[in-house]
Amino acid sequence: MIQHSRRALLQTAALLTVPLPNSVTATPAWSAPQKAQPADDLAPRERMSLDFGWRFALGHATEVHRDFDFGLDQKTFAKQGANVATAAALDFDDSTWQPVNLPHDWVIDLPFAKNDYFIPPANPEDGDSAAGHGYKAVGRKFPENSIGWYRKVFTLTKADEAKRLTIEFDGIFRDATIIFNGYILTRHDSGYCPVTVDITNFINVDGPNVLVVRADATLGEGWFYEGGGIYRHVWLVKTARTYIDQWGVCVRADTSGKLSIDTDVTNATDSDRQLQVVSTVMDQDGKVVTQLTGATDVKARKGATLSQTGVLSPVRLWSLDDPHRYTVLTELKDGDTVIDTCISRFGVRDVRFDAKEGFFLNGQGMKIKGTNNHQDHAGVGVAIPDAMQYWRVKQLKDMGANTWRCSHNPPTTELLDACDELGMMVIDETRMMTSTPTGLEQLETLIRRDRNHPSIILWSIGNEETAQQGTERGLKIAMDMRRLVKSLDPIRPVTAAMNHYMGHGITPALDVMGFNYHESDIEPFRKLYPDMPIVGTETASAVSTRGEYVRDDVKGYVRAYDLDAPSYAKTAEAWWTLYNSKPYLSGGLVWTGFDYRGEPTPFNRWPEISSHFGILDTCGFPKDIYYYYKSWWQSEPVMHLFPHWNWEGQEGQDIAVWVHSNLDAVELFVNGKSAGQKTVVKDRHLEWSVPYAPGSITAYGYRNGKVVMKQTRKTAGLAYSVTLTADRSSFSADGRDVIMLKAEVFDRAGVPVPRADNLIHFDVDGPARIIGVGNGNPTSHEADHATSRMAFNGLAQAILQGQHKAAGTVTVIARSNGLVSGRVTLKAMDVPLPAEI
Repeated sequence: MIQHSRRALLQTAALLTVPLPNSVTATPAWSAPQKAQPADDLAPRERMSLDFGWRFALGHATEVHRDFDFGLDQKTFAKQGANVATAAALDFDDSTWQPVNLPHDWVIDLPFAKNDYFIPPANPEDGDSAAGHGYKAVGRKFPENSIGWYRKVFTLTKADEAKRLTIEFDGIFRDATIIFNGYILTRHDSGYCPVTVDITNFINVDGPNVLVVRADATLGEGWFYEGGGIYRHVWLVKTARTYIDQWGVCVRADTSGKLSIDTDVTNATDSDRQLQVVSTVMDQDGKVVTQLTGATDVKARKGATLSQTGVLSPVRLWSLDDPHRYTVLTELKDGDTVIDTCISRFGVRDVRFDAKEGFFLNGQGMKIKGTNNHQDHAGVGVAIPDAMQYWRVKQLKDMGANTWRCSHNPPTTELLDACDELGMMVIDETRMMTSTPTGLEQLETLIRRDRNHPSIILWSIGNEETAQQGTERGLKIAMDMRRLVKSLDPIRPVTAAMNHYMGHGITPALDVMGFNYHESDIEPFRKLYPDMPIVGTETASAVSTRGEYVRDDVKGYVRAYDLDAPSYAKTAEAWWTLYNSKPYLSGGLVWTGFDYRGEPTPFNRWPEISSHFGILDTCGFPKDIYYYYKSWWQSEPVMHLFPHWNWEGQEGQDIAVWVHSNLDAVELFVNGKSAGQKTVVKDRHLEWSVPYAPGSITAYGYRNGKVVMKQTRKTAGLAYSVTLTADRSSFSADGRDVIMLKAEVFDRAGVPVPRADNLIHFDVDGPARIIGVGNGNPTSHEADHATSRMAFNGLAQAILQGQHKAAGTVTVIARSNGLVSGRVTLKAMDVPLPAEI
């Protein structure tokens, strides 16, 4: 059994509060607790990763024997602890199953299928469900691909018999059956809500334990790519029989320093207990700033909540530029013995939405400059590694975005951790707008799990619920959801993303009205509800394809000039100039930050497999529109000139040349001759039309009458070399951390080749492997789990992951036939590893 002294726990808590680059190991500062404790006080809680060492196989949704005899006949479920499925038996041979580590998405490896049986939609913009889900061969037409089985065998110790053991699944898509040692512990249909099973009564301490998960992705929950499998982390948690509940510590603090901590505890023994709770609060440097103590009596087989109050002085606020977090080490004591511990993090900040003045964070007025995002990425599908969550948030933070909407489902905790740490606000959204017991249970789980995160500024109870958002029935449902939210978190406001009936139906249940498009309804709504603040929960939905400047309906590409949007939507410039000009609008969130699989608007047909909505593509490569937002969403000087200058066969024809910039003025030169200087207008772009001639275009950016920036686009020659760059120079040798690699094609003179489509191979030497590749091409049907990828408009991406417990030097080479190769050398660093099975 792993045991921790109190000092070690405080050190661990301090480590958790220090934001560290993924590539380094640091020894945190530590301050002794204000009240000394014996060094041998022990905390028996263990939280161990179950991510490694699984076996995976596809079952079959309609053929029982091919589905490992699950549900063979009624006798299958007659006796618990027996063979409810052949794969659950101890002596089952899983040697032919695929070895996998978690997170894992099996759908990413399935073939693309046209799915001609779908009836074309009446409105082409709506697309069909096959296109909506990215044309992967999963669902009712593909029963052989829609069931996934996971199997893990592990041992426990004799000491575990006296403990409470649970397994926490952060996310399984979807309709999961969890079997442990032959017992069906639960059926869990949600693909986004975590689920915990208690295995205390079912463990073997004198032999192997068999954990089996059957995930059924036959039916989806969304209208976008959702993947399949155990795509989030899994944990084995060991505690005493009297313990702190999961997500049982709720911390609230205001900007004056007033602090309250509620701790939920459960006594699962047959005796009444007199318990003490000690809450030690540390700042981000690991220094103890206050300690609260309290006592409570807990009856046998009952639970209780202990409330503590105190003061933080001085208070350091969580903000976008200084995202400071505190840590609470909660110790549950029986007499002098620590019987359980819990580490929680929180931040102190003030959020206010005003119907006339907009949004305020810590008293500072600002616009919400946000993006909506689904949870998939090129190369890995929905099984996104933790380091990639941070990387994705940082790409948007660097652009100037300050808010992330989780659309349309509860996110993984690691995404919220990244937003907390990097200073990105969050709108947290439940999957189902319903007041059924299951729906309210999922909503309660969301609030309890996430309410300590300082990044969250709004709870969203629904998205475009067209069947009910404008009805009295919908209002009854929304009011029950609101009551539950307020009972668990009375501080944060409630919103819903509405696309019709704003001012009617569920409106009285909301604190902040969420507008999805329909900007013409804003003023009529304000007349009905002059005191209700407004936020644009979905805005823009402009479409563009990275590196493409002519619409091509055959290839399925859209122009990157910010000229195209569906009928219900607006271009980036149109929506932002509107929202930024009206102080009473709190701001808005673009649909979307990243391209995502499915919903390939505006074409919605084969062979397209991903959207065009993103400010960045599916790899996170910026499109030109990225620099429009960067110009107006942050204060650093920006000047971005486009398009490329390779227009062979169009000599003498006019080419639209655009610049996104926040400088005072920009002058364009074509092959050394001025095409004129233009004054920058706030929230607008600059545009010239000039005849094409090979050579170069150059933009000079002026501020206060002086040239402060220069950018050139040259006509590129033939592809000559591949360059390879990495987002970091080192990474953790924990089997989890990832490096984001970018390959780019250049000509002999070092000019990017804008239309290069060379096949690039990624070779790895050292303790690491490529876990996924991509290129951002919305019509590419190449494999994601591969070591090669064609460049799309000059770029390709590879995701490198280190081996578990294998430090050393890693060299990656990007090669392409006939081209000079690119190379990076990286360090896989030894790091302290979490406890794991």
